[in-house]
Amino acid sequence: METLTLFMTAAVIAGGGLYWFVCVLGSAEQKGKRAADLSGGSISAEKVGDKYKQYWSFFLQPKEIEKPSQVPAFVDTFYNLVTDIYEWGWGQSFHFSPSLPGKSHAAATRLHEEFAVDLLRVGPGNKILDVGCGVGGPMRAIAAKSGSNVVGITINEYQVGRARIHNVKAGLDSLCEVVRGDFLQMPFADGSFDGAYSIEATCHAPKLEDVYGEIYRVLKPGAMYVSYEWVTTGAYRSDDPEHVEIVQGIERGDALPGLRRFDEVAETARKVGFEVLQEKDLARPPNGPWWARLKMGRIAYWRNHVVVSVLAKLGIAPEGVVEVHDMLYKTAEHLTRGGETGIFTPMYMILCRKPVN
Repeated sequence: METLTLFMTAAVIAGGGLYWFVCVLGSAEQKGKRAADLSGGSISAEKVGDKYKQYWSFFLQPKEIEKPSQVPAFVDTFYNLVTDIYEWGWGQSFHFSPSLPGKSHAAATRLHEEFAVDLLRVGPGNKILDVGCGVGGPMRAIAAKSGSNVVGITINEYQVGRARIHNVKAGLDSLCEVVRGDFLQMPFADGSFDGAYSIEATCHAPKLEDVYGEIYRVLKPGAMYVSYEWVTTGAYRSDDPEHVEIVQGIERGDALPGLRRFDEVAETARKVGFEVLQEKDLARPPNGPWWARLKMGRIAYWRNHVVVSVLAKLGIAPEGVVEVHDMLYKTAEHLTRGGETGIFTPMYMILCRKPVN
């Protein structure tokens, strides 16, 4: 009898522990995505593993990366694979922010997003564009602070659905609109927007000139554009094997056709016609290290990997999700090393204006 009692007690504890891991833990549990709901986005469950292999093969054929026509589908596949994991383990804002003394990660993220409102000088009645909006975390923060109407564009259909759900839950669907489209060929008329921003999104463009040119086209004369760019810094050395390994690890794990140098950003903006008003690496002191969140979360990564593995074994999560999570864990290591060595920043800010004439 005592043995049976002990067994039943252990079973209850184990079951409760699994429920806690799957249905409670993780920052995004409070934001609408549970571990038990992990999927492959728009990819059917039985094809997630094959799509992951297809994604990884992109880097085994370097010449494919040089073909701009291949990149949009490649990026779309990436976000189908990672969107649920990002939401579950990171939140609704798929970007970094400087760590701030006395501020939580969520508060620091919000301030980093709201900074764009001050730079754009927009308010109620303005219409602004979020270039590469993801599931809309920044969009909602910027709409709430500015009162502007924000239109977000993402290439991934699954993210469109997720963003719309979050907009309704936040009570911001009257200010926030999401459309599916390629930011290299946007479905908007010339001079449609009073401002535009991109937060760690245009790094997916095969040529920065192409996406900047499209943004320039859809802005009204005199409108502002601000972008937070992923770039290598002046400390990067292409003849240093460690530096090359770090950069290639970031590119492979984040669907990048190739990282650009920091000094290419303003040059490209001017080339398409923008006036460059300001450029600054927001990752530099006195701002705290943006990669601190990655280092502090390693126990969480281990915990989440256990959860994902169990869910896959039970058939709750699709096959292939374990490999995707493992890829993101390794990418976090490369990002951390990029920050610690100072050779990479995800927040090189450039502020531009479309000339009035």
